[in-house]
Amino acid sequence: MNAVRFTILGYQAGLAKPLFLALVPVALLLAGLALWRALSRRSRLTAAIPERLTLVIAPGVSLALPTAQASFYGLGLSLMAFALAQPQCGSHAELTKRRGIDVVVAIDASRSMLARDVVPSRLDRARLELNTLLDELKGDRVAIVGFAGEAFVQCPLTSDYGAAKLFLRAIDPEQVPQGGTNIGAALLLSKQVLTNADHGAKDRVVVLISDGEDLEGDVSAGVDALKELDAKVLAVGIGSEAGEPIPVINKNGEVTGYRKDRDGNTVLTRLDRAGLTRIATDTQGQFFHQPNGVAMGEVVKVIDTLQKSELESRVTVRYAEVFQPYLGAGLGFLVLGMLVLPSFNRRKRA
Repeated sequence: MNAVRFTILGYQAGLAKPLFLALVPVALLLAGLALWRALSRRSRLTAAIPERLTLVIAPGVSLALPTAQASFYGLGLSLMAFALAQPQCGSHAELTKRRGIDVVVAIDASRSMLARDVVPSRLDRARLELNTLLDELKGDRVAIVGFAGEAFVQCPLTSDYGAAKLFLRAIDPEQVPQGGTNIGAALLLSKQVLTNADHGAKDRVVVLISDGEDLEGDVSAGVDALKELDAKVLAVGIGSEAGEPIPVINKNGEVTGYRKDRDGNTVLTRLDRAGLTRIATDTQGQFFHQPNGVAMGEVVKVIDTLQKSELESRVTVRYAEVFQPYLGAGLGFLVLGMLVLPSFNRRKRA
């Protein structure tokens, strides 16, 4: 619903939601139908009763009253439809400052995230956690780093949360070129994203969403790098500690078996609570885990307590809303239509 802009007598004017103008002909059509009904009623009456007897037999029937009522209703609904289109007249420049922090979300894209010890799978739960975070952020910039055997930037720092959600959908463990799990590489790349940010925020956060199993990375190097940057890690654990086999899924999304090691034993994957907790506490962060729910609400509470910095300043044009007079007039005409009776009674006292 794109806004329409034009100039009237040198003033910038426009309609913020012009599609609502389509309701104007609908309102006029309803008024026309009401008027047609009144005329039909009058025609049937004159056809059945001689005109000289109309005032005697049906003294209350009037053509002017329903015409006035239909006109009031049509005009009132038309004005209200025009008000819904949000007419605007006049504009002024305004300096808008956006404040927030920089957040890098490191999401585990290894094959262990296909395990189904949480419904429907660990990866889908991780996506749900990140979508919840994107829905709750206000003014903060967010980047997405995916990782398996190596880390990669899935989405650069942005305040366009809708675009970030599109990048999130593209994460697929089956499409990751290098298998395994390298949390250390994800932390190092997260530090690089935060360091290269334009107008970087004072407080910076890495939200690590993973089952915590690290098979080949140097986690301590990543933790030390983030400590140098004074960036906190808020770790969100996904999965259970009981152990779950990793399914093999075909192109149709069907489970065809389970992954096995070189000796033919079924590989089990477990949540490494201790490892994730250690990463969080070493960076002055926190560990979160909700086996049957979404933990990101608690993460957002922590983010909201951090110091916001000015990330961006821009000049925006604000248009003055002038829908109020049209809305008030429309309501007034509707009330007048309700007060007008379509007929009246003329009774002579016996």
